[in-house]
Amino acid sequence: MHILVTGCAGFIGSHVSKRLLEEGYVVAGFDNLNDYYSVSLKRDRLKRLDYPDFLYVQGDLEDQGSLGRLFEQFRPQAVIHLAAQAGVRYSLDNPHAYIQSNVVGFMNVLENCRHHGIRHLIYASTSSVYGLNTTLPFSTQQPVDHPISLYAATKKSNELMAHTYSHLFGLPTTGLRFFTVYGPWGRPDMALFLFTKALLEGKPIQLFNYGRMKRDFTYIDDIVESIVRLLPLPPKPDFDWDGSTPSPGSSPAPYKIYNIGNHDPVPLLDFITALEEKLGIAAQKEQLPLQPGDVTETYAEVTDLFKMTGFKPQTSVQEGIGRFVDWYIDYYGKDGAPTED
Repeated sequence: MHILVTGCAGFIGSHVSKRLLEEGYVVAGFDNLNDYYSVSLKRDRLKRLDYPDFLYVQGDLEDQGSLGRLFEQFRPQAVIHLAAQAGVRYSLDNPHAYIQSNVVGFMNVLENCRHHGIRHLIYASTSSVYGLNTTLPFSTQQPVDHPISLYAATKKSNELMAHTYSHLFGLPTTGLRFFTVYGPWGRPDMALFLFTKALLEGKPIQLFNYGRMKRDFTYIDDIVESIVRLLPLPPKPDFDWDGSTPSPGSSPAPYKIYNIGNHDPVPLLDFITALEEKLGIAAQKEQLPLQPGDVTETYAEVTDLFKMTGFKPQTSVQEGIGRFVDWYIDYYGKDGAPTED
């Protein structure tokens, strides 16, 4: 089976691509290697995908020509769309990057899926779409109409666009709302990476909202397992769906939304304690107010995921942090630090 993975040099995309190749799929990867963070890290992720059945194409989602040519030449049966401009805070300063990559780029993905008979499109959404919602745990049965960052708004728009294509053209689409993904080969702009770097350099870590945060930290291997299990399970129309009381997470079209989270909100200070214990270093803490676009707590309801796949994420933060730190020290050295390209 031919699978196209966009964002194959990214954190999640590289892990997903490697797992698919190990399982015998033929994979084409598409990535623009932009400089939002270290390009050398992205290139090193690509080196791990050195398999005979892997084709890498560099290009931008916004470029209809290069993406269309890849669909024509590779003829994928399914697409796992993980490319996006990520990050909540960066969207405050560079909003146009999010519209181009996450909206225009996703439009091009949908159009190619429509015209090439794709059997299943899986795409990344985010827990950030829950925005101002305060009912916990977050459920796909809740409306998500009040995002508080442009990043979240673009991901919500992806869900709406996907539903339209599922309804109009019968394209099976599955949206995955990821909850605070972490692990080896992670993004340098994310908390665990920043905290580890700071502790090893003897610098303070920044605690926004004065550390009064909870996150449903989800280990990368659990994300990958969820995606691989969902891949052969394209959504079917929900014939029990009622337009008078519409369920946001399903549809009479072949459309479905899942939360992918650990179903275990962990206080940020407990997360830091686990990191301190792994490194044997006490953190210096810089207390800061809540940042624009941030939410104070996330917590995923994952019943639908378990019912469909028989799997739910379960890696503890102690185990996950341990694996990340081992990778970080192996990659950068205990006294080393990431360098900017």
